[in-house]
Amino acid sequence: MHRGPAAVGWNMVEPAMVETRNYLGGGGTNQVEQQEGTRRGHWAVTFAVLTVAVSAFTLLQSMVIPVLGLIAVEMDTDMSTATWVLTAYLLSASIFTPLLGRIGDIVGKKKVLVATMVALTVGSLVAALATEVSVLIVARVLQGAGGGVLPLAFGIIRDEFPRRHRDSALSIIAALGGVGFAVGIVVAGPIVETLSYHWLFWLPMIATAVGALATAVLVPESPVTERGRLPLLPAVLLAGWLVPLLLGVSRGNEWGWTSPLVLGLLCGSFVLTAAWIATERRVAVPLIDMGMMRRRGVWTTNLVSGFVGFGMFSSLGFLPQLLQTPESSGYGFGSTVAESGLILLPSAVMSFLIGFVAAALVKRLGARLVIVTGSLMTAVAFGSVALWHDSVGQILAATSLQGVGNGLVFGSLAGVVIASVPASQTGVASGMNANIRTIGGSIGSAVMAGVVTAHVGLGGLPAEDGYVIGFALISGGMVLAALAALAIPETRGPREPESWQVAAPRHPAATPTAFAPGTSV
Repeated sequence: MHRGPAAVGWNMVEPAMVETRNYLGGGGTNQVEQQEGTRRGHWAVTFAVLTVAVSAFTLLQSMVIPVLGLIAVEMDTDMSTATWVLTAYLLSASIFTPLLGRIGDIVGKKKVLVATMVALTVGSLVAALATEVSVLIVARVLQGAGGGVLPLAFGIIRDEFPRRHRDSALSIIAALGGVGFAVGIVVAGPIVETLSYHWLFWLPMIATAVGALATAVLVPESPVTERGRLPLLPAVLLAGWLVPLLLGVSRGNEWGWTSPLVLGLLCGSFVLTAAWIATERRVAVPLIDMGMMRRRGVWTTNLVSGFVGFGMFSSLGFLPQLLQTPESSGYGFGSTVAESGLILLPSAVMSFLIGFVAAALVKRLGARLVIVTGSLMTAVAFGSVALWHDSVGQILAATSLQGVGNGLVFGSLAGVVIASVPASQTGVASGMNANIRTIGGSIGSAVMAGVVTAHVGLGGLPAEDGYVIGFALISGGMVLAALAALAIPETRGPREPESWQVAAPRHPAATPTAFAPGTSV
């Protein structure tokens, strides 16, 4: 008997968690759904808790972007140092997202979700009390550990939710990943103007503290785990290549893209990436199964996520700057932080609303068509910003279209990833997908910053040409996302996990092995 690298083990479960399925796509009998009223009847409560966790993390991603200048003034530092409040968060999230997803697959998703939300709470508390920028940056590193909430949430939904609610729940949680970024920019202004920038951290701290307690009390432990040791060496190497990559990309404009320091960081990242891949292929307990990463449904969605992150982070990071540019520049609107946030509100609203129908569209039309359509709509939206930005109405129309496109893409990607991997690898697969979006966002923000700052107009303000070229580049990136999406396998909603679960006594010696698709016997 031969098993391919995708073969996974599965744990016996007690009769209360029995589930049988028809893998030919027919109806089948789902005994779990028949017994939801006993062991797993509070899935709606679990969904509410997961919504709080994901919303808090995604809001913290972006709420500081419109107020980085204010933070620089309040903490008596320069803007270059203040940007590390965002960069440190992205670096930390890039490392912790796949790592915590993998740890959740091994030791239990509920336990790791509670720990992740506690880290978010502590990080928010330290950030709210910080009076020096160095302390605030350390706090943001702690908050970055919250990146684990996305893969853990996807895994819990797959393990816990009734089949009839699973697809829509996945779409909504996935859409929150994009909506939260836009909403953070929207709400930052009113919070700062009404209270102070410290409340950008106090409010998430309260939410995550309540969420951590609710998770510990109300969320059941997922029955699907994968036995194994923690992959410490792969985790260290992952951090080893991500840190210099994102550091070099985020500081390339300041230090010079051809400077020895930046070139050294990027070359070092390349070497460590090769070492990481070689290690993952060789170790008995990998952090990320390279065989899994080669699955068509995984690598294609990762490629799309990278381009989507490129566009989302850079556009929502620089649209507020465009709107806040003084009218004397000849193209700006002179908006306040709060006003620019309100102009971007339709984007967040549309993206969130589309999340409710994305699952139904995927079932009817297929994930490939939905993702391609969403990517092209976003490309048109960014292209229209580049060409037409003379009035608020034009910006509103473009950002509303962008919100619809983002909602379609975010609401569909998670389902494709989860349908492509065994249940025991849901956390690490979805975590890496979210991580690649973060990496794409870091690269996109750096590229956009380089383009905008390279074109200086009167009074030292960015010239209009910088924004035109920048948004045209983002539009081109989303066209590439649509082309990549054409390779996505046809999927009409997440399949059931490949691992069967049958009633039997729990005993280590009686733990058979299931085989993933493509495995020979």
